[in-house]
Amino acid sequence: MAIVPNKALPPTTVVDWDRSDNYHNSHLLQKDQALEFTVQNSEANGLPDIAVSPAQGKFLSLLAKSIGAKRILEVGTLGGYSSIHLARALPDDGKLVTLELKEHHAKIATENITKAGVVSKVNVIIGPALASLQKMASEPKFDFVFIDADATNLLNYFTESKRLVRKGGVIVVDNVVQNGCVGNPADTSERAAGVRKLISALKDDDEVEATTIGTAGEKGYDGFLYAIRK
Repeated sequence: MAIVPNKALPPTTVVDWDRSDNYHNSHLLQKDQALEFTVQNSEANGLPDIAVSPAQGKFLSLLAKSIGAKRILEVGTLGGYSSIHLARALPDDGKLVTLELKEHHAKIATENITKAGVVSKVNVIIGPALASLQKMASEPKFDFVFIDADATNLLNYFTESKRLVRKGGVIVVDNVVQNGCVGNPADTSERAAGVRKLISALKDDDEVEATTIGTAGEKGYDGFLYAIRK
């Protein structure tokens, strides 16, 4: 049953969303020294604070685990925060391949992934993500793909991901709402335009079934695209 908005209440803000995240996380997420180290080490080494939130990371992990993923592809490693969540969803013999443009980011991510005890499951590939994707063989297939990288190349990343993921496999794309900017035609930024290009292409794409879901939390108002390869 949908909640009917109470028009008598004032609009919510990021303060409300942050408080809500803190409430739910306090009950559903356990204290995690490895992830705390990842945040602190990434910040200390100058990485931007643009990783997924704790709740979003756990959500990605649960999604991957729910389909029994054994091979995961990640486009955009940054400091390895989401990589750790995804690697934890894998069985002992599972493999996460994660793509990172910047060598410094990859170095810090490897430190964080090692600290988390999942380095044996993770292969960090350094270089432009699109070139790395295009070099990948179509077999063996991946079960799950998470795309969290530059918006200008989203459609290209998604197209390559379709080639690399198995039938019934899942592709998740982050940052597809961008505080409502993507749905606002007055926003002409490259970031919003890149997402619109992907969404427009999906309208007539008969190889996947997809939807988007908005999120509001400590990272602000944004959302994921969730697609299943037919």
